Amino acid sequence: MKRQHSGFSRFFKSTPKTSTFIIFITLLNIALYNWPLFSFSLKNLDGITLNSLHTMLAVFAVIYLETALILYLLFLISRRLGKAVCVVLALANSLAVYFVVTYNVILDRTMMGNIFNTQYSESEQFLSPTLLVYFVLLGVIPAYLIMRSSIQKTSRIRLAVHLVLTIVVISTFLWQSQSKWLWVDDHAKQLGGMTMPWSYVGNAARFQYSKSQENIVQTPLPDATFLSNNKTVVVLVIGESARAQNFSLYGYDRPTNPLLAASDVITLKNATSCASYTTAAVKCILSHHNPSGVFTENFEPLPSYLQRQGIDVIWRTKNWGEPPIKVSSYLSSGDLKQNCEGNECGYDGVLLSHLAEQIAASDKQKVFVVLHQTGSHGPSYYSKYPKEFEVFKPVCRSVELSKCTQAELINAYDNTILYNDHFLDQLRQTLAGIKDTSSAFLYVSDHGESLGEGGIYLHGTPYSIAPEQQLHVPFLVWMSPSFIDQQHINVDTLKSRESSTQANVFHSVMGAFDMRSEIYNKDLDMFGAASQP
Repeated sequence: MKRQHSGFSRFFKSTPKTSTFIIFITLLNIALYNWPLFSFSLKNLDGITLNSLHTMLAVFAVIYLETALILYLLFLISRRLGKAVCVVLALANSLAVYFVVTYNVILDRTMMGNIFNTQYSESEQFLSPTLLVYFVLLGVIPAYLIMRSSIQKTSRIRLAVHLVLTIVVISTFLWQSQSKWLWVDDHAKQLGGMTMPWSYVGNAARFQYSKSQENIVQTPLPDATFLSNNKTVVVLVIGESARAQNFSLYGYDRPTNPLLAASDVITLKNATSCASYTTAAVKCILSHHNPSGVFTENFEPLPSYLQRQGIDVIWRTKNWGEPPIKVSSYLSSGDLKQNCEGNECGYDGVLLSHLAEQIAASDKQKVFVVLHQTGSHGPSYYSKYPKEFEVFKPVCRSVELSKCTQAELINAYDNTILYNDHFLDQLRQTLAGIKDTSSAFLYVSDHGESLGEGGIYLHGTPYSIAPEQQLHVPFLVWMSPSFIDQQHINVDTLKSRESSTQANVFHSVMGAFDMRSEIYNKDLDMFGAASQP
C-alpha cells in the first residue's frame, strides 16, 4: 500500500507530459469515481463471462473517450484551466460517489433538480462522518496532488494529434462492439446517472436549461365565470414524500391514521404522482394539464389564476419548489412562526397557526388556501414530528439510512405519517369551525418515498424506472356538510372512484368554486363527476 501511494505521489512530482497527465487523470477518474457504475454493470450482467467482460470493456471505453475528449479540449485551451477543472471535478466527484453509494440514487436531470432546489436547512441533514471521509480521501487528497503537480508544456498540434488518435482508436473499438449496445441501451438511465463526472455535469446543464424555459413569461389562462357566489373555502394540502403504502387508510397494518380513520375523510384509491421529485410534481398539481419535461408554453398556475379571477389566495409554506405565483398572501414558516404558540411551531403545525383568523379576515366570498408541508422529507425523518408523536420505536437517527435496521427506518417514517394524521385532523376541525361557510380540503403528496426497497432510498428516481413506492401517493378529501349540499355531491360515488391523479386537483378546485372557463375539464373534476342531478 505504501509503495502504491509513493508511486501515486511520485507521478505528480515527475513533471509528466500533458498527454501523459491526461491519460493518467482519465484512468484515475474511472478507478476512483466510476466503480459504482462497474459494480452495477457486474450485477446486471450474466456473471463473469467473456461476453460480460466485453460489455464492461465497452462501457469503460465510453467513459474513457468522453473524459479524455473533454480534458484534451480543456488543455488545448490552457494547462491552468485543465488543472483547475480537474481539481473541481475531484472534489465534486467525491460527493457524488458518496450519494450514489449511500442512497443508491441516479444523478439524472430530475435528481440534479432536487439538489438545486434543496435549501441549506435540508441539505445539512445529509452531513455525516462518512461523507467527510469520502470528501477527504476521494476529493481533497487527489485535488491537492493535482494542484501541486507540474506539467510539461506540449504543443497544441501534438495534443490535437493525440486527441484524434484517441477518438479513432476507441471509436473503432466501440464500432466493433455494436452487439453490446442493446444491453447498454436497456440500462442507459442507470449508467448515464452514475458516470462520473458527466452524469451530474450534463444533467445539471439540462436542468438549468429546462428551468430557464420555465422562466418564460407565463401565459394567462382564459377568464372564468362563476355559477354561484356562495361563501366557500377550499384548502389544498401538498404533502411531501408521503407514500400511500404506509397509510392505514390504504390498508397498512399499523394505525398511522387513527384520527382520520375515525372521521369523515374520504380516501381516494389508486392515486399516483406525475413525478418523483418535488418541483415537477408541484408544477403538475398546480397545472390545468400535465406539463411535460419540455415546456412549449408556460401557463399561469392554479393560485395565480384563481387570484386573477377574484378569489382570495393564501399560500403558507414550510417547503419550496413551487413555480412563480402571484397571490394576495405568501407566508413562509419563518413568517408564521413569529405569532405561533405551542410546541408545533417548528413543525408542519406552524402552517395552521391563526389560519382560521386569516380566513375570517378575508372580505372575499371565495378563499383558496395552499399549505405546503415539509411532511416526511428524508433522510432525517425523526426530526419531522414533535416528541409526543414518536410512537413507533426504536427510530433511525442517522442520515446514512443503510446503517439503520429496516425496522428503525420504518418506525421513524411511520411517525411522520402519524403526525400528518394529527395535522390533517386539526385542519378538518379548523374548517368545520368556520360558520356560515362551505369548506373542503384536498390532501395529496407530491411524490412517495423509497425506504430501502431494492437498496433504494429517498426519491427522485427517473419516472420510467421509479419504484411504485415513489409514485403511489395518498389522496384524501374532506367536505363540510354544507359543501356536500351546495355541490350536490354523492359521497358514495366519490368514494368509489377507481383511480385519481394529481391532474384532478386543478379542475376539482375550479368545480368546488363553481368556476367555469374554456380550460375547465369536467372529466377531471372529482366533485363534478360525483354530483347528482
